[in-house]
Amino acid sequence: MKYRKYNPQKDKQAALRIFREVAWLEKGKNKLKEEIFNSFIKAGRSLVAEVRETPECLALTMPGTIRYIKEDLPLCAVTGVLTSRIARKMGLASQLTAQIIADEAEEDALVAGLGMFEQGFYNKLGFGTGPYEHWISFDPAILKLESKNRVPYRISPDDWRAVHASRLSRIRLHGSCNLLPPEASRLEMNESQNSFGLGYFDGKEGELTHHLWISGKGESGPYRVWWMTYQNYKQFLELMSILKSLGDQIHSVRMREPPGIQIQDILTQPFKYRTMTKHTNFENNMTSAAYWQVRILNLKGCIIKTHLLGRGIKFNLKLRDPIDKYLEKETKWRGISGQYIVSLGEVSDIENGINNILPTLTSEVGAFTRLWLGVRSTTSLSVTDELSGPKELLEELDYILRLPEPKIDWDF
Repeated sequence: MKYRKYNPQKDKQAALRIFREVAWLEKGKNKLKEEIFNSFIKAGRSLVAEVRETPECLALTMPGTIRYIKEDLPLCAVTGVLTSRIARKMGLASQLTAQIIADEAEEDALVAGLGMFEQGFYNKLGFGTGPYEHWISFDPAILKLESKNRVPYRISPDDWRAVHASRLSRIRLHGSCNLLPPEASRLEMNESQNSFGLGYFDGKEGELTHHLWISGKGESGPYRVWWMTYQNYKQFLELMSILKSLGDQIHSVRMREPPGIQIQDILTQPFKYRTMTKHTNFENNMTSAAYWQVRILNLKGCIIKTHLLGRGIKFNLKLRDPIDKYLEKETKWRGISGQYIVSLGEVSDIENGINNILPTLTSEVGAFTRLWLGVRSTTSLSVTDELSGPKELLEELDYILRLPEPKIDWDF
């Protein structure tokens, strides 16, 4: 593979062509959008792979953080892997993604994350699938809320810096991610021509504290809430009250269920309305999908940040990382395969080696990442993923790794 860093002057038109060929950008319709895509590329790390001396594959990352229990860890967010029409089935996407991840690992990212187009492709680079995300569609008029919202302010794509700051300051639970460059929010806000925001500037210096970002079509919807940010649950209820206020005209709103919230708790007769609207354009329903993946890049860095309640446990870990075969020979970081002695507890640690007295867990990095993050129990992963060990060890790990279900709360 012939690859190099993206050159904004030299590679701009080739990158835009690739964006158009994968339908991320429509040709000639919006010069502002081209500018936004260019700024988005330059806001993070970017590599191109060449065919006939021309960029035909593009890999993009952005710096971010992922919340592990109560602590933020450095995250490499893979925000795009795009291959042109003439360069398919050449292995460029796999190799270029592996290479940009290795570059991020060398720059001290502890974890990498991405949104997948299909399960299996990124597993070969050591990624493991996150939990199901729930998407709920409902008639906003059936929200049962006692308080009435204040008159909100309109928010437009021109407010992208304020919106980004608001997203960074939101309530965050285990697994939640932030993308640090504001260009991330700018691009997302301009992805739909029918998007708008509603919210409140209640900060001490007039900062945007809580808001909704919505897109919609037609006189009666449906509307889609792309994200909502709030710093406390009183603000959350006010945002939901805004949605209820739209219910006289809008008959359907679709949104991802916020971390820690069960929307059904605040709906009137949800099963009745689900039955009444079945097979209509305004159907009330709930769907789920597991569409994001993560992997550990720095094993020691992640383990020493792991602080768990209850009794500790010590075990051997035989870890296999499949990313190595996709990396160029000169790349220093080769993944995290190896044999380790792991201690998990209030204070966790890891060292190289094997202790023959201890039980041994054998795992691929994707499965171990899912275990560490709390996606699924160790016993469950031993059934469905590349992980195995003695029954007693699996049950002990089930007990000590009783983590909240991770929710990224920011798609990328």
